[in-house]
Amino acid sequence: MLITDQRSSILRSERIAGGILPKVLNSFDMVAIFIAIVLWIPNSAVVAGAGPAAFVYWGLGFITCLIPGAIVTGQLGLMFPGEGSIYVWTTKAFGKFVGFLGGFCAWWPGILVIISGSYAVVIFIQSLGRLYNLQLLPDSDSGSQGLVIILLITISFLLSILRFRLTQNLVNMIFLTYGSVIVLIGVAGLAWLMTGHHSYTDFSFQKGQWVPNISNFTFYGTVILALLGIEVPLNMGVEIKDVRSITRYLLWGSVVVMVAYLIVTFGVMIAVPAKHQTNPSALVEAIQQGFAGPLGKILATVANVFLIGFFVFVCAVYNYSYARLLFVSGLDRRLPVVISKINANKVPWIAVLAQSALAALLTAFIFILPDVVTNSMYQILLAAATVFWSISMIFLFIDVIALHRKFRVVFARIHLAPDWIFTLCAIVGIVANGAGIVVIFTNPWTSSLDRKQWDFWLVGITIIALIVAVVIFFIGQRAIRKGMSDKELIAEVTR
Repeated sequence: MLITDQRSSILRSERIAGGILPKVLNSFDMVAIFIAIVLWIPNSAVVAGAGPAAFVYWGLGFITCLIPGAIVTGQLGLMFPGEGSIYVWTTKAFGKFVGFLGGFCAWWPGILVIISGSYAVVIFIQSLGRLYNLQLLPDSDSGSQGLVIILLITISFLLSILRFRLTQNLVNMIFLTYGSVIVLIGVAGLAWLMTGHHSYTDFSFQKGQWVPNISNFTFYGTVILALLGIEVPLNMGVEIKDVRSITRYLLWGSVVVMVAYLIVTFGVMIAVPAKHQTNPSALVEAIQQGFAGPLGKILATVANVFLIGFFVFVCAVYNYSYARLLFVSGLDRRLPVVISKINANKVPWIAVLAQSALAALLTAFIFILPDVVTNSMYQILLAAATVFWSISMIFLFIDVIALHRKFRVVFARIHLAPDWIFTLCAIVGIVANGAGIVVIFTNPWTSSLDRKQWDFWLVGITIIALIVAVVIFFIGQRAIRKGMSDKELIAEVTR
């Protein structure tokens, strides 16, 4: 009976996506994608504001979010390695409506993160200008910033519709340069100490600075938010050459993320004055300070350029990763079939185009039309998207419990850990992501809004987005009346 249920639960996208999209991703590719999604080292600068307790919060985040997420993602990825990760798993666990909502919660943050990645490029362009006393893309010129962000979104679109192997090779190259910047920041911290300077952060145990407390607890939520996205590489599940790459990327990717965040936090806290530490530009300042003189300026310039290049490609990674969620939704007739069309490079280009257009439209609304909306709306939308991202992670942890009960035979055959481990991971993961959501609501990301205004906007945007998702689902179900065979569907999306 369980075997029959398993077969009847197979989604159309699971049946045919693998025949439409090529298998091109190896273990190194998956690690590079994972790093691009999860490891945003500017988060290290933000968490440095907690002082020495930052390292305790990183440890708590790894234990309560990253590691449980890796275990659960590995189990579900091996059981159902289809295209679409959370969308597929939630649909199997709770049906097509809840699956669509789970997929929407996982997809919507991608739009804002494409903008956020582009904005990071703006920040590092500004940082590069400060190295040479130049005013590049000043904060007062939001229009120019918006145009640059739209240009970067366009570049991400073009990169995302190329032959996937070509784009991924470029991503892998920029991943290596990113690694060199991380190492350089850590070495800069050591160099600062070895040249006789004192650390800008007091690491003594006498003042209780290592102990988490009420005044710095919000940094735990910040850490949780910095570790979201562990399942995103499996949005491209059918494009993986070897299923063993799933556990490999989760293992090595998690190790790299943990080590890198700790290294960068150390370098920033050692070599950068406390008042500058929480600014993303502190990453480059750490290198300039640590090496000092002409060498420091040269290395800081190189690091700045590398960071600009990394975040350009981060936008592309988000664009092609999240486009797969739209792609499978079209195949399963949750969205119009046209969203699943692929080009000659066998890439779902309409899905990428739709995402890019929406991201560009929101960018214009936020940055280029200051009379319509203030720049604080960027922070509000990004925070709302992060709420959805945390909700999607809660779906992930609930899914593993539901799928264990629903597919006992498959679960028993593919078993990464004892049953109690998955139960523990689910409980801890739900609590950790719930804490992340609470932190977002209790700590406004902008000083231009008070707590009540902040919560009003967040609740309003969340409710509206969920209503839109529900309306899209039911309109889609009513509009899609004509049956279509797999053969007809394949012909429709590939011609």
